[in-house]
Amino acid sequence: MEAPTKDTYDVAVIGGGLIGLACAWRAAERGLSVVVLERGQAGAATSSVAAGMLAPVTETDFGEGAVLSLGLASRDLWPGFAAELEERSGLPTHFTESGALVVAAERDDVGELRRLNDLQRELGLDAEWLGPRECRRLEPGLAPRIAGGVLAPRDAHVAPRAVARALAEAFGAAGGELVEGAEVAAIDLDGDRVTGVSTVSGARVRARHVVVAAGPWSPALDPGGSGPPVRPVKGQLIELRARHAQPVPIDRIVRTPRCYLVPRGDDCVVLGATVEEQGFDTVPTANGVYRLLEAAWEVVPEVGELELADVRVGLRPGTPDNAAVLGPGAFEGLVWATGHYRNGVLDAPVTARAVAGLLADGAWPDELRPFAPERFAKVTA
Repeated sequence: MEAPTKDTYDVAVIGGGLIGLACAWRAAERGLSVVVLERGQAGAATSSVAAGMLAPVTETDFGEGAVLSLGLASRDLWPGFAAELEERSGLPTHFTESGALVVAAERDDVGELRRLNDLQRELGLDAEWLGPRECRRLEPGLAPRIAGGVLAPRDAHVAPRAVARALAEAFGAAGGELVEGAEVAAIDLDGDRVTGVSTVSGARVRARHVVVAAGPWSPALDPGGSGPPVRPVKGQLIELRARHAQPVPIDRIVRTPRCYLVPRGDDCVVLGATVEEQGFDTVPTANGVYRLLEAAWEVVPEVGELELADVRVGLRPGTPDNAAVLGPGAFEGLVWATGHYRNGVLDAPVTARAVAGLLADGAWPDELRPFAPERFAKVTA
């Protein structure tokens, strides 16, 4: 681990994934001195396994209005966020407004997707039901068995590993410091106020504010001892690659109730992802790979001809209500930015803007009150 160069910072961010780096970059741009402490390599944990979908419309689910509102707000920020990030870093994000098509792989899926589309239309979302022929006109590689689907033309995607590299570069250019291999052991307190953090190696980093963006490792860092109920949710993801100059078989995000396929500009297709309650287990399994390939093959048969380039496993930070944990903590100077579950990439711009505003101005948006960490204390009291 390289030691931080300063004795004291305005902000110490715990976690160098997309959320932590985005918050740190925006805070540094506001003129604050910021250090990011990452236990491993920046962007190499959960963020490196994400598919990169910016798909609030096709992620819509019943009873998750706050999650949807946050996702829609952040999706609107992504074009400007990506353009600014690319300008500041000189690196690509591969932001692509491809749209998404959620298809019924069999007739039993039609009712479920019809109900979802009814909800989307009730909420005023841009989502249209298409028949089988219209689906195959948009995506000729779809299997003949497809029984219809929902088109969400504004859903998009990025390459998360590229975004992480760009964020690290832009953060450094803004004067921030990234320290890798720095595992935080505890958040230090003086009474009811944070004073910095201590690492497992014994180093002390003083800071007026501490932002916890450590994904599923966040609860253990709560200086109050309880922590928000953020848990690891295992996800296995497959990277497929075109061979022998064959084209990638899809042009946009293609989803079913059992899998998703995301095309990349480097002749790659990302296939994901399992949802497993296995604690901190990160071992890929034959069953996980088989189930994903089976689900993909039934809607896009050509995936069987692609090279199986990689299998990766990540740990999503899940919460009981599937909503992020955002905002001031119980101790002065403590800020939570974790628990984004499946939407960490999507929600990075809006989270970063809100956290940077809180750090620089002391203001927190009213629309983010539903994500306050104390909501769980109210439930368990």
